[in-house]
Amino acid sequence: MEIELAKSYGFCFGVKRAIKIAESAGAGATIGELIHNRLEIERLEKNFGVRTLSNLSELTDEKKAIIRTHGITKSDLATLQMMPLEVIDATCPFVKKPREIVEKVSSEGYEIVFFGDATHPEVKGIVSFSKSKVYVVSEVSELLNVKFGNKVALLSQTTKKVEKFCEIAAFLVGVVKELRVFNTICNATLNNQKATSELAKKADVMVIIGGKNSSNTKQLYLIAKEICEASFVVESAGELRDEWFVGKWLCGVGAGASTPEWVVSEVVAKIRELAG
Repeated sequence: MEIELAKSYGFCFGVKRAIKIAESAGAGATIGELIHNRLEIERLEKNFGVRTLSNLSELTDEKKAIIRTHGITKSDLATLQMMPLEVIDATCPFVKKPREIVEKVSSEGYEIVFFGDATHPEVKGIVSFSKSKVYVVSEVSELLNVKFGNKVALLSQTTKKVEKFCEIAAFLVGVVKELRVFNTICNATLNNQKATSELAKKADVMVIIGGKNSSNTKQLYLIAKEICEASFVVESAGELRDEWFVGKWLCGVGAGASTPEWVVSEVVAKIRELAG
């Protein structure tokens, strides 16, 4: 069986940047997971002394606090900046951009429609900067009964599918007087999604590698599954099953933006072993 990697996969710019920041910072603590990949988080703690805290209340005698790639809420940021420690900001620049847009346009009277997962830390952080009404939605149907004002701005979580974003934009064009659309989906996300889709069209089994709580990994899996029924998602090589590859001739491999190259290499090696 042949194995082919997607033309675009794995660590994006923001994640690479955050990893370098955390490694350089040395002993410190991140507020929330730095990135959504358990194996990489464990490596950072073991090799660089970077601990992961659930929230600000868990800070004790740390000298350095690292803000995760997804950012934090406006209130948490203000609280953190008042504390007697060094604050190191590893928020992805592509997450900061929609945050700045939300703060600006909401102050100009625009209601915000945000396409994303309401419980995701990136979304929580971005919408917390709004000064007006915010609607966080994952489907067009959630907007059908909303009574909008005259001015609406549409943005997206950086890791969502562009097709669904366009569906929401098309709906809003017909129901609001003034609409501003900001495509805040990250280019790395778009490239990974396109590459995964292209590979799934010619593979007869797909393996997507990424963290269990990674939004972009989930999107890659859903894209692959729509095209190639035999699509699976794993966090590590130990989750692979030999029966997935029986009678298959081409295994396509994709990986989420928080998946390190060393994990991809381990998974590919294990696939070769299982496939014989």
